Amino acid sequence: MTTTESDAWRRHLLTDPPAIHAALAALKTVAVVGIKPADTDAPAYYVPEYAQRAGYTIIPVPVYYPDMVSELGEKAYRSLRDIPVPIDIVQLFRRPADIPPHLDAILAVKPKLVFMQLGIRHEAVAETLAKAGIDVVQDHCMLVELRKMGK
Repeated sequence: MTTTESDAWRRHLLTDPPAIHAALAALKTVAVVGIKPADTDAPAYYVPEYAQRAGYTIIPVPVYYPDMVSELGEKAYRSLRDIPVPIDIVQLFRRPADIPPHLDAILAVKPKLVFMQLGIRHEAVAETLAKAGIDVVQDHCMLVELRKMGK
């Protein structure tokens, strides 16, 4: 195997705006792991709210809110595996140390893109996802990228 073939998975690590924007433009269903309720005024609420207004379907997957049954007018699910529809994007609002426990579920639902929000990176998880053929964005804000796209 040549170096080029062994590194082919790296093409799934999206870092430049045109690649990120192309991925976001082609996808519409976003499972938000770590979504928070409106009264928190946290990015884990207002970023998916913005994406919803921009035309994305948001599927809440709360972590710290066991009583949350819906958010943004959508039914909440306890796990990615419980979501009954195909997921295009898994958006992660989790501390880097808390991302690995979600890896098996992400691989099971096979989204086209995993989007780690601004300040969130996990190189080992990103590599595993990329090697599985899943595009990965790390340390970017979806709201900022959507605004750059004019959404």
